[in-house]
Amino acid sequence: MNWNDFSAVVPVLMVTLAACTTMIAEAFRKQRDVAAGRWFGVYGIIGLVGAIAASLSQWNQSLVGFGVISVDNFSVFFNITLCAIGILTIILSVGNADRDHLPLGEYYTLMLFSMVGMMLMASTTDLLIIFIALEIMSLGVYVMTALKRSSAEGAEGAFKYFVLGAFSSAFFLYGIALAYAVTGTTRLDEIGLRVASSALDPGILTILAMVLLLVGFAFKVGAVPFHMWTPDAYQGAPTLVTGFMSTGVKVAAMAAFLRVFLSTFEPLRVDWLPIITVMAALTMILGTVVGVAQTNVKRMLAYSSIAHAGYLLIGLAAGGAAGKAAILFYLVAYSVTNLGAFGVIAALSTPDRQHDNIGDFAGMWKERPGLSALLTMFLLSLGGFPLTVGFIGKWFIFSAAMQEGMYSLAILGVLTSVVSVFFYLRIVVMMYMSDETAPEQRPAVSPLTVTGLLIALVGVIYLGILPGGLLSIAADSVASIF
Repeated sequence: MNWNDFSAVVPVLMVTLAACTTMIAEAFRKQRDVAAGRWFGVYGIIGLVGAIAASLSQWNQSLVGFGVISVDNFSVFFNITLCAIGILTIILSVGNADRDHLPLGEYYTLMLFSMVGMMLMASTTDLLIIFIALEIMSLGVYVMTALKRSSAEGAEGAFKYFVLGAFSSAFFLYGIALAYAVTGTTRLDEIGLRVASSALDPGILTILAMVLLLVGFAFKVGAVPFHMWTPDAYQGAPTLVTGFMSTGVKVAAMAAFLRVFLSTFEPLRVDWLPIITVMAALTMILGTVVGVAQTNVKRMLAYSSIAHAGYLLIGLAAGGAAGKAAILFYLVAYSVTNLGAFGVIAALSTPDRQHDNIGDFAGMWKERPGLSALLTMFLLSLGGFPLTVGFIGKWFIFSAAMQEGMYSLAILGVLTSVVSVFFYLRIVVMMYMSDETAPEQRPAVSPLTVTGLLIALVGVIYLGILPGGLLSIAADSVASIF
């Protein structure tokens, strides 16, 4: 054990310390002291900002901590992205979380511990540590889904998420066991060497191990047919929790997915590529078609999230330098846009009314023109309209597929993206073109919430007009391990 071991895990340690500080502060907080509870978000932001600073100092370095934590540009990119998601979620939560009667200590503590698991997933090079990190992340998100104790929908969604998540974890663990049985190790680099040496005749156990690992990752990103938990969990969870898990969980899972399949199992690409291709097509189709039929906005965004998982799988199927970099760019684009959309919904919600039905947005521009404009921009970005980061992200993904000759997959992606515009524009039409008005007055919006939404808007517009910088960083990130 030496200094490099600890320097490799400094970002994770800083988030862990922030989580522990929040937990201890909650233990000593006087009951009903809401003002003290709001400081918990500050502790989280301090830890996450410190983690970003530590990650930036690790750029272009090559370290290995404790034999299983890799510090490379790939892990640094994801650490920064995940910490940025956490910071933006906390900013949007101040004022909204306590208004929604969420227990602030538990809310911020669980969020930060989930972030620890997410960061470990993005940086570890051992299947067992990936499994442990996945469970750390998942357990926190399961509880956060049911954090609003008075919500029957939240309890139902959390129960379904937990049960199906346990099944997926079992598949993943069996995959690890089979990989160990075949190769004698759980280290990704050593597994990769053994897989490469037997790529011409991998054997049934190797293929089965790969398929079981694929099932575990597909569940976490919400890909068909392992998407069943997504609509109920998204609808039942508190709105800001839905925004957090729809972005953070997907980003962390895709980071591990890429490291395992585009590096360790790359020699078996001919075996897993047909599975990923079919899965991507089904995920895009189901997410889009079923999303059109939804009247609950959170449920609609759940199916939107499923469709976006399909677009990410196109990048995974395409592979190549362009496809890998496009996935990283798309994850940032999706995260900033989706957090903004859920942030607007959370700002309009009250404990008695979630403001998540399409009819609740009727005539909103008359009463909340600023929020209406913000939500319109976020929805247009999700739909892939030009001059937004959503359009650029889809352009890079589909272009990577075209470069690899996957024309049918790219065309299907474009068609489903066009169809998805319908259910995004339904909300816009309701806000601006409906003569009806919502049945209740909408709550006031805190300055911090407005700040968080404006930060998301700047990201949507800036990266939609000048995407080159982020794409270059993404390319440098994937070049460090692929």
